[in-house]
Amino acid sequence: MSSSPLVVAHRGASEDEPEHTLAAYVAAIEAGADALECDVRLTADGHLVCVHDRRVDRTSNGRGVVSTLELAELEGLDWGSWKSLAASLPEGWDVPDVVELGERSKLLTLRRLLRVVAESARHVQVVIETKHPTRYGGLVERSLVEVLGEFGWNKPGPDGVSRVRVMSFSMLALRRMRVLAPRVPLALLMDRMLPGFGDGALPRGVGTAGISVSMLRTHPEYVAKAHRRGRTVHVWTVDEPEDVELCLAADVDAVITSRPRAVLHRLGRPPWRNPPARQDRVG
Repeated sequence: MSSSPLVVAHRGASEDEPEHTLAAYVAAIEAGADALECDVRLTADGHLVCVHDRRVDRTSNGRGVVSTLELAELEGLDWGSWKSLAASLPEGWDVPDVVELGERSKLLTLRRLLRVVAESARHVQVVIETKHPTRYGGLVERSLVEVLGEFGWNKPGPDGVSRVRVMSFSMLALRRMRVLAPRVPLALLMDRMLPGFGDGALPRGVGTAGISVSMLRTHPEYVAKAHRRGRTVHVWTVDEPEDVELCLAADVDAVITSRPRAVLHRLGRPPWRNPPARQDRVG
C-alpha cells in the first residue's frame, strides 16, 4: 500500500476502557487515533448523549430506555463499573493523568466530547452515528446540527477539512443531514450489500460507505468499485489481526476499531503521529 488507512476509535479505546466514557476517548487520543467514533441518542429532555444501545441495561447499573429518561437520571447511573479496569489495561500501561477515576463511570454528553476534542493538543476528527429508529425522528439530526454549530463544525474549517462526519444506517437520516448541514461529510452504514449499491454507488450527497467487516469478507471487490466512483470506504469493527490484514489488502480508507493502539502498532505508526497521507481522500 502507498498509504495507511485512518484509524478510528470505536466508542473510544473501548477494549481498554468502558465504551463511550471520557476515559475511553482520552485513551484513544493518547494512542494516536485519527478519529473518534460515537453513537448519539436524544434524552427525554433534549440532550444528545453518547450511548449505543436503546436501553441503558447493558452498559450501566440502571434499567430503561434512553429516550424516556432525562439527563439528570442518566447522569446518576454508573456507566463503567461493569468493566474491570485492572483487567482491561495492557501490562505496564498507565491511564493518562488527565482522566480522573470517576470519568470511567460517568455518562458522556456529545457536547462534552466535542469540547474535549476541540481542546486536544492534536487534530482529531469525530465520527458520529445517529441511532434510528427513535421516537424523536428528525429531532436527532436537528439537535446534532445545533450542537455542531456551537463549535463551528457544521461546515468544514478554513483548511477545507471537516472535523466531523455523520453516519447512519438510515438513508432518511442522511437526507436530513444533507439538507440541514450540506457541507458535513456523510457515510451510509451497511452490514450487508443493499440492492442498488453493489456497483459502489451511494445515495446523493453521501461520500463514504461504512461497511461491516463481515460484508468486506463476503464482497472484497466492493472497495475497488466504490473507489472507482470516487467514494471512500470505512470498515467496522476491525479488532482481529486477520481483519486488519483483510482491510489492508482491500485498500480501505479507514478502519473503525475498539483497539486503536494495537492497530496503529500494526501499521507502524507511533502515538501522536499526524494523520497519514490518505487524509485528503476522506474529507
